[in-house]
Amino acid sequence: MSAETPSHNPDTAGRQCVKYTFYKLDAAFLRLPEEKQRDAKLDFIDTVRHFNRRMLLRSYSLVGMRRDVDFLLWTVAAEMEPFQQLETAIRNTALGPFLSVARSFLSTTKRSIYDISLPEDAQAPNADERIRIEPSGSRYLFVYPFIKTRAWYALSHEERQEMITEHIRVGRKYPDIRLNTTYSYGIDDQEFVVAFEGDNPHDFVDLVADLRFTKASMYTQADTPMHICIAMPLPEVMDSIGGAHVSDLVDPDVPEVGGWLAVATMDELAPESSLRVYYGAQQVALFRVNGSIYALSNRCPHARGPLCEGTLVTNGDGPAVRCPWHEAFFSLETGRVLSGPAPRAVETFRVRVEGGTIYIAQSGEGGE
Repeated sequence: MSAETPSHNPDTAGRQCVKYTFYKLDAAFLRLPEEKQRDAKLDFIDTVRHFNRRMLLRSYSLVGMRRDVDFLLWTVAAEMEPFQQLETAIRNTALGPFLSVARSFLSTTKRSIYDISLPEDAQAPNADERIRIEPSGSRYLFVYPFIKTRAWYALSHEERQEMITEHIRVGRKYPDIRLNTTYSYGIDDQEFVVAFEGDNPHDFVDLVADLRFTKASMYTQADTPMHICIAMPLPEVMDSIGGAHVSDLVDPDVPEVGGWLAVATMDELAPESSLRVYYGAQQVALFRVNGSIYALSNRCPHARGPLCEGTLVTNGDGPAVRCPWHEAFFSLETGRVLSGPAPRAVETFRVRVEGGTIYIAQSGEGGE
């Protein structure tokens, strides 16, 4: 889920926009008749799920964790506009008048200016991995805004690198805790948003405690408020806020592994065009060519170029797409590399259309 532009600038290509929006429910909602509560929640779920086609979206409950927020929507998109459009849509739901945005953090991904590998690492981390947010299946998300002191920026790069390396060494002691760091310079009040994923809150408490003893901690200006968020499908999040239960009335947010997922309508995918959608955390490029629908993993395996922005071509190998960055060609039918620098095929997805809705499912083919 990256900034979908054909730019080759290594500092901008593949970057994402990230938003953490924390909502608080007005207690007046719980005094509504049960039928109105149910209808409002179902309206909210249906509205938010529509945006699953346009962004990566994860939901979390904080009921019982903090008194000032009730649930979180963690969203990742190629551009900022979908965040604004989602919030407008939420305000227009039947639940909208009873929700307030208690807190929100806006940020983007960015390559670190520091070497995040350690001398003993057999292989340095992939720089591209640091500019893509791909949530794991962890039970908890720990989120907080972060600001460094101005004195930090006055240090030499070598001094800061030494402290970052110490910081990384401490983090490696907790391999089950996964870090997502995003940057807010100039677009929000904090400088960073830090989001850790993990299954054991005790590990996170110990990690943060250990980090307090590092030299870099002396340059922390602010790192609160902190949030522990419990991962839940959106219907279960709606149940957690109180009132009428709805999770038994709707399908799960994400199908079983390999299962079918509605991702778009035929009206949204014009003839001879493409569309970026999401299958869980994975970007998928839909193509409509000569009346047929094809679905491929959206990222070229050569340099992560967005295939949904590529050029559609037809030759002796059948319908194909040309990557907009380095002109690798892929078969829309099989995902096979037809020519160009790509080292392997891209994953293909099964496609079916019912009632004007496009569904996709994993095929287990391609990407070998």
